[in-house]
Amino acid sequence: MDFRKPLLAAAAIAAIAAPAAIAHRMWMLPSSTTVSGTDNWVTVDAAVSNDLFFFDHQPLRAVPLVTQPDGSEGKVENHNVGKFRATFDLHLTQQGTYKVAVVNEGVFGSYMLNGERKMLPRGTTTATLAAAIPAGATDVQTAENLSRNEIFITQGAPTSTVFKTSGRGIELVPITHPNDLVTNEPANFQFLKNGKPGAGLTVTIIPGGIRYRDNLKEQVLKTDAEGKVSIKWGDPGMYWVMANEGGERPEGPGAGAPRPAGAAPAGQQAAPRGPGGDRPAGPPRARVSYVTTLEVLAP
Repeated sequence: MDFRKPLLAAAAIAAIAAPAAIAHRMWMLPSSTTVSGTDNWVTVDAAVSNDLFFFDHQPLRAVPLVTQPDGSEGKVENHNVGKFRATFDLHLTQQGTYKVAVVNEGVFGSYMLNGERKMLPRGTTTATLAAAIPAGATDVQTAENLSRNEIFITQGAPTSTVFKTSGRGIELVPITHPNDLVTNEPANFQFLKNGKPGAGLTVTIIPGGIRYRDNLKEQVLKTDAEGKVSIKWGDPGMYWVMANEGGERPEGPGAGAPRPAGAAPAGQQAAPRGPGGDRPAGPPRARVSYVTTLEVLAP
């Protein structure tokens, strides 16, 4: 599938301050991930929220891209954006696994102008970067942001065509099919970063329903040298999974806090300012993230 330019509102994916435990998280939640038969409909909720799979912040506004089991491009129907969530329908007419994806890329960073450090406007892309930096600006520091939010829905038997990778950002190469997960078996996944094994990526796993429990039940794992990770599940249900890297600035005096990708902050808190009111001096690292929602069944 072709890589497409920014599809999300910047506020929905501006991962700039908060750890996964307190950040708003973007997600898509299908009414079903596996169905039988030959002609079905699935409805998907899409939002950015603090409590997973609960509508309390803002909708995910982008119209997702659909890849059908045969590799051709599909479409969503009845897309509607409300106050706290978006919804859309997917008509399943082929046998196999569908991919529904929202992909975003942009540029974040800052520059010096008239003795003050200014931040690049939200929504800046590589195509608009030159226009976003005013004449006379110095000490320009930029890094790219590339995020993916994907879900998988299977009609009939699972297939693998939709897992063809693009070589951009973080992508999932499943060893265990994401629509074939049960609680008594670990799921094994490989993540690629720019087409190569994503070694050392942070993988965060959180079961849904956190609004109704005190314990987040979060797992934080690291991919191995081949970009692989093995996830052991708890109770059956829907799980939010994020793999990410980057966004932080170098450690040291005046450096800002880490900026994990893949989540929108609960509050737009600026990074600590250094002497003279400047932003942290070190250049930011590129942010890459991958988010998916997985259904885990009882055996």
